[in-house]
Amino acid sequence: MSHSTTEPTNPAAAELIARSNRLGADPKNTNYAGGNTSAKGTAIDPVTGEEVELLWVKGSGGDLGTLTEKGLAVLRLDRLRAMQNTYPGVEREDEMVAAFDYTLHGKGGAAPSIDTPMHGLVDAKHVDHLHPDSGIAIATAADGEELTRTIFGDTVVWVPWRRPGFQLGLDIAALKRENPQAIGCILGGHGITAWGETSEESEKNSLWIIDTAAAYIAENSKAEPFGAPLEGYAALSPAERRAKAAALAPVIRGIASTDKPQVGHFTDADVVLDFLASSEHPRLAALGTSCPDHFLRTKVKPLVLDLPSDASIEDSIARLEELHEQYRADYQAYYDRNKKDDSPAIRGADPLIVLIPGVGMFSYGKDKQTARVAGEFYVNAINVMRGAEGLSTYAPIDEAEKFNIEYWSLEEAKLQRMPKPKPLATRIALVTGAASGIGKAIATRLAAEGAVVVIADLSLEKAQAAAAEIGNTDVAVGVQADVSDEAAVEASINETLLAFGGLDLVVNNAGLSLSRPLLETTVADWDLQHNVMAKGSFLVSKAAARVLIAQKLGGDIVYISSKNSVFAGPNNVAYSATKADQAHQVRLLAAELGEYGIKVNGINPDGVVRGSGIFASGWGANRAKTYGIEEEDLGKFYAQRTILKREVVPENVANAVYVLCTSDLSHTTGLHIPVDAGVAAAFLR
Repeated sequence: MSHSTTEPTNPAAAELIARSNRLGADPKNTNYAGGNTSAKGTAIDPVTGEEVELLWVKGSGGDLGTLTEKGLAVLRLDRLRAMQNTYPGVEREDEMVAAFDYTLHGKGGAAPSIDTPMHGLVDAKHVDHLHPDSGIAIATAADGEELTRTIFGDTVVWVPWRRPGFQLGLDIAALKRENPQAIGCILGGHGITAWGETSEESEKNSLWIIDTAAAYIAENSKAEPFGAPLEGYAALSPAERRAKAAALAPVIRGIASTDKPQVGHFTDADVVLDFLASSEHPRLAALGTSCPDHFLRTKVKPLVLDLPSDASIEDSIARLEELHEQYRADYQAYYDRNKKDDSPAIRGADPLIVLIPGVGMFSYGKDKQTARVAGEFYVNAINVMRGAEGLSTYAPIDEAEKFNIEYWSLEEAKLQRMPKPKPLATRIALVTGAASGIGKAIATRLAAEGAVVVIADLSLEKAQAAAAEIGNTDVAVGVQADVSDEAAVEASINETLLAFGGLDLVVNNAGLSLSRPLLETTVADWDLQHNVMAKGSFLVSKAAARVLIAQKLGGDIVYISSKNSVFAGPNNVAYSATKADQAHQVRLLAAELGEYGIKVNGINPDGVVRGSGIFASGWGANRAKTYGIEEEDLGKFYAQRTILKREVVPENVANAVYVLCTSDLSHTTGLHIPVDAGVAAAFLR
């Protein structure tokens, strides 16, 4: 059987992918990467030429909304069913996962997930396992079994909590045999499973369970599922909460990154603010999430600031630091209570979700997408708690079961299979003047090496266009910034904090130049260039340093200076003087910020003509006139005056910035790196 990267070659697989994409496109049906779907059908075995019965099922780690044929595992049903004969029992069911590899058809496609038995052993052509908020609300209600009977009669059957695996597949298969009238089941503490003889019927049954549960909750829920409003905890105005979020972000990011660096995401969605404004939120947050997909992404519970919305920044920071100590102690105790002799080592005791009343939620992960999705999962959890509390009492699975999944050997194996992070993974970079030329090349290189980047430029439109070229908003965003304006610089730093949760790396690249002899250089010429480069670098570095110090994670500040900071050339007094100013800022700040683990270094390029906004705006023509050559020959001219006879291009400068920010130069600060192909007159002395 061949595997296409476009249209599936088997009708059953094609139907499955179409159904999966429809179900996964609507967040009411399942969370990102949550749940799995399957279809059974036949194909010709190329070895025997005979027809064989196959199972196509979403593989481990995929997402229904974006599923393609590449994300399907393809298994021989006869061999999968035969595993029932060798099943050693629930105490050893994890051993069955390795045996899935021996049931694969051909190359088998994606790695089979732990839920494969649920799909293969259930006697139905099509099976959907989903994590809808409405279904999990019933699944986590204290009287979920009774509610299931009340809402669905005998059409949907209750399955008590069981960890995903081979035994759960056997249980659901038996349930279907014993209840031929049933179209699906509620999995206690977990989600729903539905089935059908056609793809259309399975999808219809899944949606009916989801929508019926949602309608019942809407019609029968108490008026205030989260309790009465809590005095003093109402949402601040949008401007106030975003300002407070930006002020707290560096400290919270430092808290979340104590054990290992994390990228952050902030949301002030109404669902979060309403939850935090209600009297029962402390009790419910302490209970944690229930669905395995939820707490694997969010940890067993969030850190919740227990101060009113108008608490001062100073009081909030002091209390967050106290709560963090308590959280770490609590998490260590949770690990110690539940660990077994063969449990993996503790993976870190910092929170992944931090809730700030009146302000919103910070969520964290190994990259922006992971952080954003963690926040989305906690919103799912809030919706689940609302539904369960509205009908009954929220009763998630107990902590021992949570631990067994969080530190499951199979989960650990999945983590170990993850690709090695790129060198700049978790680094958050802000590059000024980055819509073109050197700045754009730097941002592009940093993103390629794993960083998330904020492109700051005088033109918002150009900044956003450059960011879009690099990647989606989980990778790069564009912001407007006039670096000569202190308020604009502060705003761009705040936008960075709200976009990615923190800041690690700043590149002072914004610049311009006017090439004129001394007697033709006006005060306005002088002030403009000094405002953008000398003053602008000072303002950006000052605002950035405040964040870096608060985070307590160290960081990098890089100045794109110039060989002109050392080399004295004609008709260039204002530009060269301000570049010399920038060069000495590097030394001064390296000396001052070193105690915080902040490295400050500089790059001294020669004239970079290709892609340069400076050269395109008239500087190139003026320099060409000074040297008595044609403007189009300027790059070649610069190359010929160098020792290596090579033209300097933006990517050369980007390479130097990258090297400065890697662990290989972790002990280097106060350095200027020439990127000029060798200009003897600009050698550092």
